[in-house]
Amino acid sequence: MAEVVYDHAYRIYPGATKPAVEDLNLEIADGEFLVLVGPSGCGKSTSLRMLAGLEDVDKGSIYIGGRDVTNVPPKDRDIAMVFQNYALYPHMTVAENMGFALKIAGESKENIRKRVLEAAKILDLEEFLDRKPKALSGGQRQRVAMGRAIVRQPQVFCMDEPLSNLDAKLRVSTRTQIASLQRRLGITTVYVTHDQVEAMTMGDRVAVLKDGVLQQVDTPRRMYDKPANVFVAGFIGSPAMNLLPITLDGDVLHFGGTEIRVPRSAADAAGSTRDVTIGVRPEDMDIVGAGQGLETEVDVVEELGADAYVYGSTVIGGVRHAIIARVDGRTPPAKGSVLHLAPRKGGLHMFAGDTGERIELD
Repeated sequence: MAEVVYDHAYRIYPGATKPAVEDLNLEIADGEFLVLVGPSGCGKSTSLRMLAGLEDVDKGSIYIGGRDVTNVPPKDRDIAMVFQNYALYPHMTVAENMGFALKIAGESKENIRKRVLEAAKILDLEEFLDRKPKALSGGQRQRVAMGRAIVRQPQVFCMDEPLSNLDAKLRVSTRTQIASLQRRLGITTVYVTHDQVEAMTMGDRVAVLKDGVLQQVDTPRRMYDKPANVFVAGFIGSPAMNLLPITLDGDVLHFGGTEIRVPRSAADAAGSTRDVTIGVRPEDMDIVGAGQGLETEVDVVEELGADAYVYGSTVIGGVRHAIIARVDGRTPPAKGSVLHLAPRKGGLHMFAGDTGERIELD
C-alpha cells in the first residue's frame, strides 16, 4: 500500500500538437480509491498507463510510496493492472492464470497455491479454479482478472475500464463487489471509467479530466454540489444539469417570469459583460404558475415509477434551449403540454460566461 503522486506530469505523443496529459498534479492517499473520469480522449487511460509504466512521462514525475518511479520499468513498480479485456491466457486454468505472475517471480508452488486459494475465496471463484476462461461468463472472467491482481499483493491497483464489457445489470453488481473488495484490502486503487455514475458510486474521490487537463478532484458529494466549472457541472450528474445562458440585470437574474436576486459579490464576479451560465439540476426545478419561471414545452416524458423526467425546451434570448426537470411520477405532464419551471431556493449554480468558472452564491 502506498501514496501515489503525479507531479507536473505530461505525456506528449510524437507529432501531436498538444499534450495528451498536461501538467497533471494529483495526490492519491494510501488506501484511497480514486476514480479518473471524463469523455473519450480526455487522457484518463493515458494517465493510468503512465502510472503503470506503460506510457512514458515526457515531463514531470510520478511517485509511488515516496519513490520516484518515473523511469522505473513496469515490472519493478509493484503495481497490478486490471484491463478492460481481462487479458487472460486461454490455455491456462483459472488457478494458473491467477498464479502466473507469482510463478514468474519464482514463488514456491505451496505459496502460490495458498495465495490463489485466498483470492478465490474472496472472489467466490473456488469452484471455477480448474476451468479454462472460455468456460466462464464475462463477470466470472473479470473476477479472475481481479484475482490475478489480488494475489500479487501490490502497492497499487490500476484498473482500466474493467466493467465496460459487462451488461448493465452485471456492471452494477460487479462495481459494488470491486468497491467492497478494495475497502477490505485497503490497497491504493486508481480506477478509470467514462461512466460518471460508476465514478460517483465507487470512488472515495473523483478526478475529472478534459482534453488532458485536470478540471476538479473532490469527493462525489462535493463535486455534485459544487462543480468547479461548466464542464464538470454538465458532465457529473444523470440526467445532466441544465445549463442556460442568462444576462445579469444588476444583481438580478430574470428566469423567465421569475426574478432571482444574487449576492453583490457574485454579480461583480460576473465581469463587465454580465453574461453568466446558470446551472440547475433537474431535481431542483419546480413547476410554478403561469407567468412565472421559464415557459417550457414538453417533448418527452420518461416515467420511472415514483419519479418522471420531463425533457422539454424553452426560449432564452430568442434561442431555444433544452431543459430537463424531475416531476412526480404519479402525475406526469402530457407530451406537448406547456409548463413553467423555476429553480427552487438553494438549487442555483452560477458560472462566469467567459471562463466557465464557478461563481459562489453563498
